Amino acid sequence: MRPSISNDPLHSWALACALGASAVALAPLAAQAQSSKTSAVVGMVLEPPGLDPTVAPAAAIGEIVHLNVLEGLTKINVDGQISPLLAERWSMEPDGKSYTFTLRKGVKFHDGEAFDSADVKFTVERAKADGSTNKAKKALFDNIASVSTPDPHTVIFTLNNPDGNFLFRLGENPAVMLDAKSAAGTAQRPIGTGPFKFEDWKKGNAVVLSRFDGYRQASAIKLKKVTFRFISDPAAQVAALLAGDVDGFPRGLANQSLKQFQSDARFTVTMGATAGKGIMAINNKRKPFDDVRVRRALAHAIDRKAFIDGVLDGKAVPIGSHFAPTDAGYVDLTATTPYDPDKARALLKEAGVKTPLEVTLTLPPPQYARQGGEVLAAQLAKVGIQAKLENVEWAQWLSGAYKGSFDLTVINHVEPLDYMIYTDPKYYYGYDSKAFRDLATKHAASTNAKERSSLFAQMQKQLATDAVNVYIFNPQQAAVAKKGLKGLWHNSPIFANDMAAVSWQ
Repeated sequence: MRPSISNDPLHSWALACALGASAVALAPLAAQAQSSKTSAVVGMVLEPPGLDPTVAPAAAIGEIVHLNVLEGLTKINVDGQISPLLAERWSMEPDGKSYTFTLRKGVKFHDGEAFDSADVKFTVERAKADGSTNKAKKALFDNIASVSTPDPHTVIFTLNNPDGNFLFRLGENPAVMLDAKSAAGTAQRPIGTGPFKFEDWKKGNAVVLSRFDGYRQASAIKLKKVTFRFISDPAAQVAALLAGDVDGFPRGLANQSLKQFQSDARFTVTMGATAGKGIMAINNKRKPFDDVRVRRALAHAIDRKAFIDGVLDGKAVPIGSHFAPTDAGYVDLTATTPYDPDKARALLKEAGVKTPLEVTLTLPPPQYARQGGEVLAAQLAKVGIQAKLENVEWAQWLSGAYKGSFDLTVINHVEPLDYMIYTDPKYYYGYDSKAFRDLATKHAASTNAKERSSLFAQMQKQLATDAVNVYIFNPQQAAVAKKGLKGLWHNSPIFANDMAAVSWQ
């Protein structure tokens, strides 16, 4: 019987060290057994609210089901490149507004239903429908004027405007393909075409997947069982790895823990890049944040480097807009709102804000938010802003802050190229800018590479100048795994765990 993991950090760290000593003695036996292992336990920080990425925004959904249970027409690989998945090939018309996809033949859903062009049409129309909560509705699906299906294995998309990111967007998790007969139950029991099928969800603990023997390339899948286990406490994460309860953490492990694993021969630590944008989000609709001078004051009050060094152990890059350094055409705009407490105080005074200004800073569970919130509150206090810290669980954040009920909050937006959220005044931080919408519309319609690059830079500058949010960091990714577990993603161009590529060696 395994000892329970205490919530007390000191107890957890002591337990982790004791378990680590025991594991050293067992290492030779473990090495002999690894080559025959056909299961893996993957650690995750957050438990998703459901398992349907087409209706809910939580990135944790994609970490479990995308590429494993549910698939899209295209695949975004660990290097960010796009390859065929459910579509075996495609072609684009010269105007960039029409794409013809040829679908793979013989593909089956886990319940035996055949995948064909009717499923593509259903999936797109469901995402476009009034009331759809698909997070890619505006960026992807609303731009699809029509979907025609001349035969079961051909799909023709006609777009309202050209989109240079169309193939990439089809590879993101909101664009996974569902069958009309099983789509309604996806949140609790997803049925897809992927290499693994859903087995069980023990709420508060883990989701279990098993290999789908009817998969088109089943013989290439080495793992028969994959368990995604939810562990939010940093000390408990370390203890679980050292105890052998978890085989790897692809992302989310506290940076302060990495040195321990880097010096332990039983583990591998790989650093990679992400598309994340860590921000202190601002409710632009609430006073006094509807005044750009107040939002700029917030930005000038925050020392990005101190945050990155103190909270992320230096493993991140400062950013000045809602774009990541991995984006082609990225512009470093940190100089637009540099750390300048005097400037922050002057802007608050100019805006007529009486200090101390009392605000609420809502913090979801991740360490960058909880620990980061304390750092941000201390920095804000120096310019006369008193931030009351409000710790919430993920479900509470989604039903509160994400619905617009907040002053300030801390969140890492992990979706790549998600700048179109700023064209939606109903999005949770309530940014309403015709200037930005016009730039985004021109960018989407342009087929000229030079013009698109210029417009892309202008969009970044618009968000930085308007100080829509306080843009702080682009995090690096640290993947920690037992030695011998191969194939876990070291980069996160999207938040996914491609377990079909994972094996024990």
